[in-house]
Amino acid sequence: MNLINKKVTHKRFGTGSIVKHNDSVIEINFASENKKFVFPDVFGKHLKLHDRIVANSLEKIIQKMEMERKEEELKKEEEKKLQQKKQELRLEHEKLMKNHKLHPESQMVFWCDTEEQNSSFSEWKVFSGVIKSGNNKGKPNKPIRLHQNSAVLLTALDSRRPEKDRRILGVYMVNEDFIGKLCEDGNIPAHSKYRLQLTEQESDQMLFWEYYVNEKSPHRMTWNTGKYRYFNNSWMAQILLDIVSLKSDPEERELAQQFFEHFCKMNQITEEELPKPNGALLRISPKVN
Repeated sequence: MNLINKKVTHKRFGTGSIVKHNDSVIEINFASENKKFVFPDVFGKHLKLHDRIVANSLEKIIQKMEMERKEEELKKEEEKKLQQKKQELRLEHEKLMKNHKLHPESQMVFWCDTEEQNSSFSEWKVFSGVIKSGNNKGKPNKPIRLHQNSAVLLTALDSRRPEKDRRILGVYMVNEDFIGKLCEDGNIPAHSKYRLQLTEQESDQMLFWEYYVNEKSPHRMTWNTGKYRYFNNSWMAQILLDIVSLKSDPEERELAQQFFEHFCKMNQITEEELPKPNGALLRISPKVN
């Protein structure tokens, strides 16, 4: 708004006339000299316009500017808190990475339903599901054992087939910087390189229970409830080594070999000391079949 030549009264300098102003500074000619003030801050407490109509319009503008200023301050404060939270997470992440101790069962096997059999490979991630009861009911499960050394095994079971026929669909290492303890949304993303999908023919040859065994009930093959369970690091290495042998395409075989070697390095496993698979399916005598 144009305030040039408008009469004003200052508490200290008396009556004057506005000679210049912009968005941040206003200059007023008083009887003895010109003075510059911060605009519009000087109005209200120290300076008053004589023209009541213009004064009312200016007051509305000042109120609007004050509201915008407060909104900007609030935005900056929220951004500051967000950055602080990110910094805290970074520090916690670095601490967990530095102090991580290798867990002997830090691999995950995931049960894919029909929809997940497609999404798991198109999006290369799985969702750990939600907590069913207690204070945290409805919140995503935290895959607390998963770390940089962890892989996720994707499996499926035809509804018409017995549990012993559970097939392996594919496998991936978790994302390079993934830490299960810090996972808030339950999503477990794949590594950018180490990820493998089996063909249907390959999957038919990779039965999960040839590797997995419940030591308390070594001859039973039951999944019971839940979307996932943890299992032994060596068993995952056995699976990866068999996938290498299974792959006929040279490029896929090379990737599978690199995957296997990376996994063994991350889990301190040597191929020479890796035992042969001895899952529940291999422990059943012919008579039981």
